[in-house]
Amino acid sequence: MKSYDVVVIGGGVMGTSTAYQLAKRGYSVAIIEQNDIASGTASHTDGATLISDKQPGIDVLQGYHSVELYRKLSQEFSYDIEFSSCGFMYVCETDQEMAAAAEYAAKVRAQGFEMRVIDPKEMCEREKYLAKDLKGGLWTESDGLVNPYKVCFGFVEEARKYGLDVYTKHEVKGIKLGPNNQVEAVITDRGTFLTKKVVNACGVWAPFIGNMVGLNIPIEPRKGMLLVTEKAETIAHTEVLEFGYWLAKFFADFKRPVSELVEKHNVCLNIETTHSGNTIVGGCRLFRGYDLKSEYEIMQAIAERAIRFFPVLKDMNCIRTFSGLRPFCLDHLPIVSGVDEVPGFYIAAGHEGDGIALAPITGLLIAQIIAGEKTEFDATELGWNRFKGKDMAKLAEHPH
Repeated sequence: MKSYDVVVIGGGVMGTSTAYQLAKRGYSVAIIEQNDIASGTASHTDGATLISDKQPGIDVLQGYHSVELYRKLSQEFSYDIEFSSCGFMYVCETDQEMAAAAEYAAKVRAQGFEMRVIDPKEMCEREKYLAKDLKGGLWTESDGLVNPYKVCFGFVEEARKYGLDVYTKHEVKGIKLGPNNQVEAVITDRGTFLTKKVVNACGVWAPFIGNMVGLNIPIEPRKGMLLVTEKAETIAHTEVLEFGYWLAKFFADFKRPVSELVEKHNVCLNIETTHSGNTIVGGCRLFRGYDLKSEYEIMQAIAERAIRFFPVLKDMNCIRTFSGLRPFCLDHLPIVSGVDEVPGFYIAAGHEGDGIALAPITGLLIAQIIAGEKTEFDATELGWNRFKGKDMAKLAEHPH
């Protein structure tokens, strides 16, 4: 049996970020992953690193710190994570959306972060292929993009310089607890790892690990789907989303002027052009359990919505499509904390569609908590304790 100061369960973006920060602090750290590094949600997503799709408050604060960390890490890492600070644009289709966007931007600026309203003329100067009948939008200069695969690989490569061990193809079967319910070991199908500290960084699979220590973690998989075009000239120079995406995410009763097909599958535009020249468009927000099948109707709805905002896409070929699972938490905030009931057990999961964006700050916060350091900011709102005294079964009820 091998022994480590900390065992991180999950080789995705949260697990690798956390392992890097812990190893850098001198802890002996192991990542245990049932498949391969970046084989889960991190390999089924886009690469947006934003403050701009977050709720005002701690959500925006996390986004800001994470973008700044990406900027720093991209300079420090020997591994290229393809970070680009290209800016971010929300586009508004209606006057109602424009009014809501202006109110949202004012709240973000009140927190001390840059975001401004732009008119259709500036939007089209920035993105020449945008539809010309839009009402306006929002612009955030500091936001950007990364390569999700390379972020995970980059964290691992850097952490290995500090002694990180990685165990892929190891399925966790249980967590051994001591007489005071404290963590003592992680049991896998290929051996047992002695440790006093475990980080559950398993995203949509975090509840399965939680069950092993008697916790009901209120995270549910929420499916998203993306289309990938053939290589061509750059269609979108920045990350572009419709503001209806933000409104639909946080306000379930908000209605957009969309077709029945788009409404049925909760589809909103997001678009980016990758370093390789392919354009990625999406996406949807659906509850399908753990089903990752691509669905033809959703493909149609995504294509319809993308063409509405970028008509040029009508003449481009879609070469593939893929789906991913967002770890959905009802209050739209991740769980980033220790668990009092199980000493030595920590959770870094529940980021919904913000996993790539928030990975650097999440790894840093967990490492600071474990090390007993002052956290980057007050992260109490992200704590497990916010669920105490609440009916977990009722908490998980939401419109499907």
